[in-house]
Amino acid sequence: MDALYVAAIFSPLVGALIAGFFGRLLGDRAAAVIVCVSVGLAMLAAFVVFYDVALMGRPRGIELFTWIDSGAFEVSWKLRFDTLTAVMVFVVTTVSFVIHVYSIGYMAHDPHIPRFFAYLSLFTFSMLMLVSADNLLQLYFGWEGVGLCSYLLIGFWYTRPAANAAAIKAFIVNRVGDIGFAIGILAIFFTFDAVTFDAVFAAAPNYVDTTIEFLGTRIDTLTLICLLLFIGAMGKSAQLGLHTWLPDAMEGPTPVSALIHAATMVTAGVFMVVRLSPLFEYAPTALAVVAVIGASTAFMTATIALCQTDIKRVIAYSTCSQLGYMFFAIGVSAYSAAIFHLMTHAFFKALLFLGAGSVIHAMSAEQDMRKMGGLWKLIPLTYGVMWVGSLALAGMPFFAGYFSKDIILESAFAAQTGVGNYAFGLGIATAILTAFYSWRLILMTFHGAPRADEKVMAHVHESPKVMTIPLVFLALGSVFAGYIGLRIGMVDAGGAFWRGSIFVLAEHDALAAAHDVPGWVVSMPTVFAVAGILLAFVMYMLAPDLPRLVAARLRPVYLFLLHKWYFDELYDAMFVRPANLLGRGLWRSGDGALIDGVGPDGVAAAALDLARWATRLQTGYLYHYAFAMLIGVAAMVTWYLLAAA
Repeated sequence: MDALYVAAIFSPLVGALIAGFFGRLLGDRAAAVIVCVSVGLAMLAAFVVFYDVALMGRPRGIELFTWIDSGAFEVSWKLRFDTLTAVMVFVVTTVSFVIHVYSIGYMAHDPHIPRFFAYLSLFTFSMLMLVSADNLLQLYFGWEGVGLCSYLLIGFWYTRPAANAAAIKAFIVNRVGDIGFAIGILAIFFTFDAVTFDAVFAAAPNYVDTTIEFLGTRIDTLTLICLLLFIGAMGKSAQLGLHTWLPDAMEGPTPVSALIHAATMVTAGVFMVVRLSPLFEYAPTALAVVAVIGASTAFMTATIALCQTDIKRVIAYSTCSQLGYMFFAIGVSAYSAAIFHLMTHAFFKALLFLGAGSVIHAMSAEQDMRKMGGLWKLIPLTYGVMWVGSLALAGMPFFAGYFSKDIILESAFAAQTGVGNYAFGLGIATAILTAFYSWRLILMTFHGAPRADEKVMAHVHESPKVMTIPLVFLALGSVFAGYIGLRIGMVDAGGAFWRGSIFVLAEHDALAAAHDVPGWVVSMPTVFAVAGILLAFVMYMLAPDLPRLVAARLRPVYLFLLHKWYFDELYDAMFVRPANLLGRGLWRSGDGALIDGVGPDGVAAAALDLARWATRLQTGYLYHYAFAMLIGVAAMVTWYLLAAA
């Protein structure tokens, strides 16, 4: 049985190695099939793991080998299979397998198919290593692995300058968060003298109300540790301030966008904080920060999505917004609700991205919604699944998002705290914005008069079955995942399903109180979602000139949202330009003038000057040489006389 558990984690790595090292020898089709089979085997093994661990309640740990053994410090490479891991492995492998199969059709004409599938499968393996880690160092290995793979896949089309810039941006922004995460791990080791989860969790209550010196100031120990860890989560999960990389990641192939947004990288931050709930529960200040950042991100990125015209960027900003929901659920200690929403979101967000990929495929690589329209009759299956994904995203009854998002909002209200009320208010506002921009996307893309070139419209066609079958599978998940999650008890207030893999203090159990909130709290998200859909219908179907008039009347607001709250411009002014100026200055004055000027170039120039002077002495006249010899003899006699005296 242990071999099956190991296969659930390492099977994608085997596929990645085969495709990466032998892809050219095997050929494009064989490499793609081998990778898909390896991920499919991991998915089947994950089903067994989920049944055995989550449903039957038989957690286990599998120690593979001793990783670090230095004096008294020893860390093993151990796979941790509890309910939280089982859920994550199930979600990651299932969604990843569907995306891999879809990619066979989407990337069929790409000249570098083995490399693409090797990266994609390595991405899946890195995420599986992260969620199955038994200690912080092992988790950090997977954490950096998904960061590396995101860089490779976002910049996969390396001949495109925009793709290279987006990959570098993602890598650098994530390094900012990862520095905080790394310092947080060091702080844990410094405080607890351990990095294994069990040892740290057992000792955490002993450090409540203790302080630690940091940057010359005494700070609450657990608050500092949790805030540092959350900085890492902000980078990976694209939260306010460190969110700017995620929309630019759309420069990669669409299956990459789906994998990043649905099952791997951006969910890593949510998982990490939930895994470390035994620490965060004893740091209420840190939880409050998580709630405020999450709620602010949900609202802010939803407003940006209102004005985007790239179909993938609209969906990308919706990911930031939905991650905000997950984080403010964590902030009110509704950890299981956050994971529940992570699970449902994985299905409908993968569906939306792959559906957008089907649209792009049909439109000959066009992504601008202003150049679409009139597609619903030409690609009816894609149109239908985009409706399903949008209904789930908007939280309409009885789609997957309805169950998971509503329980988050109800938990925020039930917390009866200042940050809970703040999160609930912005969460409700975000609900109407989400519904509006979702139907704005549908109406601009599929309805109205065709706005594309006639040659493009003449070639519009439904995607092949290798792409549409995954869409249908994800559509089923977007409908039934929420209901199934409720049936197995993922948000049961007693936490019986999680069996201790998630820790909540009794006084923080907002999830239990969520079942007793007033009826208007339960119905408000749906009412607001319907209002958002109707508003989009009015503006983009009944009165199509209205959006232009509103944009003209509210031009400062429109430009503010169109430019994404000017975060990129702000960071460009604060960091990019000064860094460029500093770099150019050091290059010209430091490297060019000082190092090269005094060093290699200076020595070479001095040698040339001395050679020139030496050549001037070689005149060819005998009396010049005799005069030089006389001066030499006089100098030697003078030196001898002075030395003798």
